[in-house]
Amino acid sequence: MEETNKAERKIKVEGDNLDPKEQQAEACTAQNDDTRDQKAGDEAQDEAQTDGAETAAGQSKESKTPLEEAQEQVARLKDQLLRTAAEFDNYKKRTLKEKTELILNGGAKAITAILPILDDFERALADTSDDPAAIKEGTRVIFNKFLKTLESLGVKKMEVDGRDFDTDYHEAIAMVPGMGDDKKGKVIDCVQTGYTLNDKVIRHAKVAVGQ
Repeated sequence: MEETNKAERKIKVEGDNLDPKEQQAEACTAQNDDTRDQKAGDEAQDEAQTDGAETAAGQSKESKTPLEEAQEQVARLKDQLLRTAAEFDNYKKRTLKEKTELILNGGAKAITAILPILDDFERALADTSDDPAAIKEGTRVIFNKFLKTLESLGVKKMEVDGRDFDTDYHEAIAMVPGMGDDKKGKVIDCVQTGYTLNDKVIRHAKVAVGQ
């Protein structure tokens, strides 16, 4: 006991003999040690709380009732349904707009192709020539140009002379008797030319049929 007191007095004396700056440094060192110890303790406590929260969340997730799981699934499916319905509604609006534009502007290509022929007619009308042959030739040139333009648009003239009568393409407006067996049921004459558009009949040919 006496030796311990002597050691404490010795330490105290040595401390009293330290320079004030050294005493201050030792005090700061001791304070820093205390701060580190406290910080380490706080971090350990926070980590323990975090682990506890994660464990509780996991237990809560695992402990969901079938009703809660079903409600979550219904909510997800409802959200998907609403999104799909919105996308389909936008698709219908876009399709309707495109269809309307096609109806309004679908004839632009045909009209643009025909306009040069209209120009030819205007020049023909402005011509003051009195030569019937020249006028006929000019008309024939414009007519052939018009036919080629129609063909470029998919319009074709039906060839019906001598063909078997077919109600899919022909409209009989007259029956011609006494034409013989080889002409029976055949197209004898075409009164009005028929046309197809991309192989679809747009006007039936009006014909006379042998009987």
